[in-house]
Amino acid sequence: MALKRGFSISGLNKNRRGGSRLPIVVVIFFCVLSPLIFFVGRGLYTTSSSTDQILNAVGSGKQHLNWRERLALQHVKSIFSKEVIDVVTSSTADLGPLSLDSFRKNNLSASWKVIGVDTSVEDNAASEPNQTATVVKQEAPKGKDDNISDDDSRSGDTPAKLARRQLREKRHEKRAAELLRQDDEAIARLESAAIERSKLVDGAVLGKYSIWRKEMDSENSDSTVRLMRDQLIMARVYLSIAKMKSKLDLLQELQTRIKESQRVLGDSLADSDLHPSAPEKIKAMGQVLSKAREQLYDCKLVTGKLRAMLQTADEQVRSLKKQSTFLSQLAAKTVPNGIHCLSMRLTIDYYLLPLEKRKFPRSENLENPNLHHYALFSDNVLAASVVVNSTIMNAKDSSKHVFHLVTDKLNFGAMNMWFLLNPPGKATIHVENVDEFKWLNSSYCPVLRQLESAAMKEYYFKANHPTSLSSGSSNLKYRNPKYLSMLNHLRFYLPEVYPKLDKILFLDDDIVVQKDLTKLWSVDLHGKVNGAVETCGESFHRFDKYLNFSNPHIARNFDPNACGWAYGMNIFDLKVWKKKDITGIYHKWQNMNEDRVLWKLGTLPPGLITFYNLTHPLEKTWHVLGLGYNPSIDRSEIESAAVVHYNGNMKPWLELAMTKYRPYWTKYIKYDHPYLRNCNLSE
Repeated sequence: MALKRGFSISGLNKNRRGGSRLPIVVVIFFCVLSPLIFFVGRGLYTTSSSTDQILNAVGSGKQHLNWRERLALQHVKSIFSKEVIDVVTSSTADLGPLSLDSFRKNNLSASWKVIGVDTSVEDNAASEPNQTATVVKQEAPKGKDDNISDDDSRSGDTPAKLARRQLREKRHEKRAAELLRQDDEAIARLESAAIERSKLVDGAVLGKYSIWRKEMDSENSDSTVRLMRDQLIMARVYLSIAKMKSKLDLLQELQTRIKESQRVLGDSLADSDLHPSAPEKIKAMGQVLSKAREQLYDCKLVTGKLRAMLQTADEQVRSLKKQSTFLSQLAAKTVPNGIHCLSMRLTIDYYLLPLEKRKFPRSENLENPNLHHYALFSDNVLAASVVVNSTIMNAKDSSKHVFHLVTDKLNFGAMNMWFLLNPPGKATIHVENVDEFKWLNSSYCPVLRQLESAAMKEYYFKANHPTSLSSGSSNLKYRNPKYLSMLNHLRFYLPEVYPKLDKILFLDDDIVVQKDLTKLWSVDLHGKVNGAVETCGESFHRFDKYLNFSNPHIARNFDPNACGWAYGMNIFDLKVWKKKDITGIYHKWQNMNEDRVLWKLGTLPPGLITFYNLTHPLEKTWHVLGLGYNPSIDRSEIESAAVVHYNGNMKPWLELAMTKYRPYWTKYIKYDHPYLRNCNLSE
């Protein structure tokens, strides 16, 4: 029993020891091996699925695979582990699709740089998808100092930013170079066009007296001259700035180019007047100006210099205008050498003639009131001949016209000799000497008495009186010697000069007759004395322009807005003249103006006063004025006029005459006449 129990106990102990190991193994299995098996199995499944995805991606587009390809894919699955697949997947996700942008966005090492990228890649990447791929090249490793650029060391930027900055700088440089090239090409085209236009000009433009009027000149003409002048202006601006900034080399170069351009330009007014070397000088000056613009241009300085030059130019213009006025009035007083020569030669030949050959035919017509009588008072032989010739050539019947010429003692012989040699057809000519009018003396004529006064002599002949506009002589035109001559005042004594005539047509010596004037003698003057063309417009050529209305005598007797009229072609009714005592009215006002307080010297102001309310207006086509000062008279108006008048300083026999108006006067002169040839008178 005991043995049996013992056996049982020992066997039980054995069973207990073997049974206690099994739970331990089970516990260890579930705690350690089960998770390990789980994770390994999951990893193999994930690896297999990831590998299948990659292989499916690699093999996309191939629907049917042969047995070799399937076998190869199965071996590939065993090659790609989970770690490899994870690395490839994360790298692909970070980089995205391989493109130029991916290289720009990633931080490449300093040993990588972008090669062959044009400045327009970034700008045109969206619009040009087929742009040539950028080549990425890895350079050989350099030394430690070479791997870091100077810019990178200064700014601390990444290589990608440095690459982008370099691209922007290159793009800016290329754009700036292209703009400069376009600017140079535009300047070259303008210069070439100007040179070509200048070659088309055959000769200098004549009659450039009206260049200040836009309608008289083409907008694009003489562009080369204007270009050179503009270059000279800018060169002078940069010259002063170069002196200020001590740019001696540029200063000397500008001075040289300015002298060359001035020498070529000279006094040229048209492209055709320029020297053939002008294009070369323009190009050389342009290069210097470009250099000066790069080195010296400052908006404030340039503006200040141009403003100063403008002010200086304005002062010069005002001064030149004064000088021009003075010189033009001085020229208007002079007699050209050719006309003086003509007068002297004719005078000598006249006094060599026998007395019987000095008489004009048809002297019986001089007092015939039924004929058409003209009064012409002049000391200019050539001008008087044009008046007579133009009247006779346009008259229907020259035998009915009688010319009464009055001149001074100096030109009396020349006037007689000219018309003796050149009789005006069948017309009657009579020449008188004003110095032989015995009734015309200082006791009867207030003007003569005033001319002999000490005050008048001082006004005209005092040695130290102002002789220029700049020194205060603002009324130089009234100092003209013609106002000292009684020929100018003889128009107020027509009934005394021609006592037996009823009507007479007064003509100035600076007019040209273009039509038959016979109808003027049949014009009804409605009881007025003077028939004349009115010259007033809206606000000019009225009485207040000629008379001093601050004087009570003038203000009380005359209307300041009364219309003025012109001397030069006037038909006078001598019967009414005598009845109204016109000469007495003239004497009254002339005596009141002895100290020149009512009007300045001249004959038009006293004429306006004397014939106030006694003037009948004629049609304007009878008399067109202004050919001696107005360059814009319509040609049709001139050609339709019966008489054209060169009133003003630019008389047709002077060199300063207007070129386009002069042919109306010269057509009545025979320049092949021996006397004219001997005195070098020509068109």
